[in-house]
Amino acid sequence: MEFANPSSPDIAHHAALDARMVKVARDIRVLALVSWPAGTEAGFLDAYAKGNARPPVIDYPVSDFREAREELQRIIALADHTHPLGQYIYDSARSWNTAALMCEALGTRAVLAYSTELYGAPNETLPGNGPTAREAARHFISIADELDSGLLSPAETVSISATALRLQLQGDLDDYFNRRVIEVELDPGLIAKAAAGATRIRLRASAHFSDYDRQQLLQHEAFVHSITALNGREQPVLPSLSLSSPRTTATQEGLATFAEQITGSIDIGRMKRISLRIEAVALALDGADFIDIFRVFLESGQTPQESFASAQRIFRGVPTTGGCAFTKDTVYLRGLVGVHTFFRWALRQRKLALCRCLFAGKMTLADVQRFEPLFASGVLLPPRWLPPWITRINGLAGMLAFSLFANRIRLDSVATEGAFLLDF
Repeated sequence: MEFANPSSPDIAHHAALDARMVKVARDIRVLALVSWPAGTEAGFLDAYAKGNARPPVIDYPVSDFREAREELQRIIALADHTHPLGQYIYDSARSWNTAALMCEALGTRAVLAYSTELYGAPNETLPGNGPTAREAARHFISIADELDSGLLSPAETVSISATALRLQLQGDLDDYFNRRVIEVELDPGLIAKAAAGATRIRLRASAHFSDYDRQQLLQHEAFVHSITALNGREQPVLPSLSLSSPRTTATQEGLATFAEQITGSIDIGRMKRISLRIEAVALALDGADFIDIFRVFLESGQTPQESFASAQRIFRGVPTTGGCAFTKDTVYLRGLVGVHTFFRWALRQRKLALCRCLFAGKMTLADVQRFEPLFASGVLLPPRWLPPWITRINGLAGMLAFSLFANRIRLDSVATEGAFLLDF
């Protein structure tokens, strides 16, 4: 294919467009702009304890991305849809443009439409015409609620401080890289329990973590979010692959959650937290306000501090009085199902090598398929760093092969519980 030729003029043209896109996209920092000011939590919890809490009113910074949006429109016009690089740049520039419009509308109900365009909604079906994200969320919540807490081991009930976890993760990462590449820091103002960039992982200083969290954060934040950013920086043609573009969120979070699953790092409590956020987004869209959502998390067993942080995620950038939500948390289950399906497809098509390419930068599942000839020709570089689990290809293939077969067995076809008592 002509577009796979590294010396093609098309490559230089789109590399120049990508460089222009990176220049304007770096300032459209969605999650930073939707963050709430420090002190909001303490004021709300104090008022709630006294019985006179009100939904918080947040003053967001006024943003004007007009010049950035005009430049993005010029980039969109110059991108060639028939070229895989051109399609990527076209889709990415449109995504950044929508994100810029959303940031300009922070604090208003207009944010919901932009958020839904970027991240989807709870009532959307999962890949493969499955149930909706909300239906899947309710499934995991019900299983978690039915689990006998007496089955938990003592290690699963021990709380780890953010300070202790920081030291543990730092040691894990220094061992992996054989030097200090990623710094683990405490951040008292972080909304999420953890967040990752290319060279920094932040932990919310006030958060407490479980025994599972160390491996979850290592697999999810470090070995997906950080590594894809680091590998993206190595790309000479598409440096934008190092940026967290809104359009790649579903694949990124799906890949990160899949990494937890494939390494046995995810627990049902984690699945419940992810699912509760999806249910909370749906409730907020149905009219629940911040206090209603706070109580949902509180009644699920979260502490007041964690319940505030969870409710805060749902109302980032939007009015807290109900009918609106920041829908980013709906991508987790949709992304997980999509990535799991992609890995099984890759095994069936004998293209597991393409799964490794997902770590060469932040991209969507459609991107990595379009990029296949570009990886083969050397236009795009393979990932420099990979999580350990994907380098053990035989083990990965074995798990995926069993998954392909097991999905053919329908539990509702097992007539009675006695069927499992047969001597096989």
